[in-house]
Amino acid sequence: MKLLISSLVLILPIAASAAPGDAAYCKALVATYESLVMKRGVARGGVESGLETSVALDQCKNGNPAGIPVLEQKLRDLRIDLPSRN
Repeated sequence: MKLLISSLVLILPIAASAAPGDAAYCKALVATYESLVMKRGVARGGVESGLETSVALDQCKNGNPAGIPVLEQKLRDLRIDLPSRN
């Protein structure tokens, strides 16, 4: 138990420091998805994004990086290059 607590004490500051970069990357994924998938798809008759994608988009728009893996996979599936993670 002490080892677990010690590990968390060491990991939490690292995770907290990564959050701003993840939030920015998440928003870049949203921008890429919306501009290259949704807008183009609407012009071609619509795109069904599905619940999983809608949730991921909403998470990222609200600063929650939990949507990153879903959006990355959706973009990869559509053969769209991912934005830079700088």
